[in-house]
Amino acid sequence: MEGIVVKSTGSWYEIKTKQGKRVNARLKGKFRLKGIKSTNPVAVGDRVLFEEEGDEAVIYQIKDRKNYIIRKSINLSKQVQILAANVDQLFLIVTLENPVTTLGFIDRFLVGAEAYRIPAILVFNKIDLLQTESQQLKLSEWINKYESVGYVCLQVSAEQELGLDALKNKMKDKLNILSGNSGVGKSTLINKLDKNLDLRVNKISDYHKSGQHTTTFAELFELEFGGDIIDTPGIKGFGNVEIEKEELAHYFPEMRALLNACKFNNCVHINEPNCAIKEAVERGEIQKSRYQNYLSIYSEDDEETFRAKGY
Repeated sequence: MEGIVVKSTGSWYEIKTKQGKRVNARLKGKFRLKGIKSTNPVAVGDRVLFEEEGDEAVIYQIKDRKNYIIRKSINLSKQVQILAANVDQLFLIVTLENPVTTLGFIDRFLVGAEAYRIPAILVFNKIDLLQTESQQLKLSEWINKYESVGYVCLQVSAEQELGLDALKNKMKDKLNILSGNSGVGKSTLINKLDKNLDLRVNKISDYHKSGQHTTTFAELFELEFGGDIIDTPGIKGFGNVEIEKEELAHYFPEMRALLNACKFNNCVHINEPNCAIKEAVERGEIQKSRYQNYLSIYSEDDEETFRAKGY
């Protein structure tokens, strides 16, 4: 039988068939013998083939994926974690207050989406908290930064239900994934988008001003207005994997447009002369923060380094 994985708890999976039947399943042993380094060989969104064995089922094959979003595993540095598979678009939830999303985190995530040709949209949540002139200015600067390189940016407030119609219009009839740092309000946002859903929500830690992990595993939900949404656990850092350093600039749209203008075909845009990308940075045509984050990813800085540098 065939179905789509709608929930992953690590060792068990819930599958929904085309007929709407839901089945609890585990992996067939051979998946553990193929040298797969992912902490989760099967991800939410995967199309799988399975056999029923009483009240349970066994997954024996994963159908070819059109894409997936992947990051380095936090606890196991040599392994990776697949956040979701076969998605139509990715919504990265960004907050400028409670907690603060860093530019480094955003750029790493966008690189991961670009690498697997997943359209990404930035959703600036909790805009109701941005009351001062400096906060409003920062919001405008960040939106201009990403709109100027082609990313759609939406402004919402889940708590006050602002901007939800525009978000629904983007999600309608598509398989969407929501991701972001812990505490940015993913679960609250999903509850507001579809009042039939009732995801558990935790408060922000007053001491650390960071989010607590409300969602502990990835899960796919059907939306009443059409389409599906995959909610993922909040994450603190996003490490890029499976990307060759020489190809990294291809995943920054503003750099990709200038690659043929560099003097050397193997230019990596760091120390080479007559580099079109470095010249564009000097002219202000490429955002300095984006270029600095390119350098940090190229040198494989971790997320803590990003935060220390203020990216």
